[in-house]
Amino acid sequence: MQIGVLGGTGPAGSGLAVRLASVGFDVVVGSRSKYRAMEVRDKLLGRFPDRGLSIEAGDNHEASSADVVFIATPWDAAGATASECAAELKGKVVVSMANALARVGHEFQPLVPPRGSVAASVQAAVPKSLVAATMHHVPAKELGEIDHPVESDVLVCSDHPSATATTIDIVSRIPDLRAVDAGELSNAAPIEAFAAVLLQVNVKYKTRVAIRFTGLPH
Repeated sequence: MQIGVLGGTGPAGSGLAVRLASVGFDVVVGSRSKYRAMEVRDKLLGRFPDRGLSIEAGDNHEASSADVVFIATPWDAAGATASECAAELKGKVVVSMANALARVGHEFQPLVPPRGSVAASVQAAVPKSLVAATMHHVPAKELGEIDHPVESDVLVCSDHPSATATTIDIVSRIPDLRAVDAGELSNAAPIEAFAAVLLQVNVKYKTRVAIRFTGLPH
């Protein structure tokens, strides 16, 4: 399976790209600038020269030609980026992973995007795509450190069962991540907002917390 990462040159996108490549996916790092994507691709391959990572580079339209596409842009660009690539994304699983947050003084506060969540805004921008939401609570830095495990439960929600299943399959390929079906896309709003709580705990205790649910089958 080939996975495209729109906005793949930022911390979240590049971390996701290298982590997915480390578990055997063919990845295309996308950006508004193909040359910027090439720079980041070369940097990722240079960090891990012995891992045999399959990472290509292209602009966002080229990355959108992949089988499944993640949107890793800043939250306020996610819908517009998806809309620009709507033709390539038609009929595909498109995964939103951004959180709408703002830092106010010493606190992180959730924002309310149009339609209530970033994921819902993406779905509205590409109505002919199958949008899912996931990876909101996994820190970008940890994703990119592929020599170390990243441990967490990962919530997945979508209005499309096939998108939920595909996204769960992708997440489950990453060791120590457990994908959890969190229902329909309306649940993306509280899932995204809860990232503010985790960031605040991280600041308070100077650590990196992760979500684990009890009572679920292993």
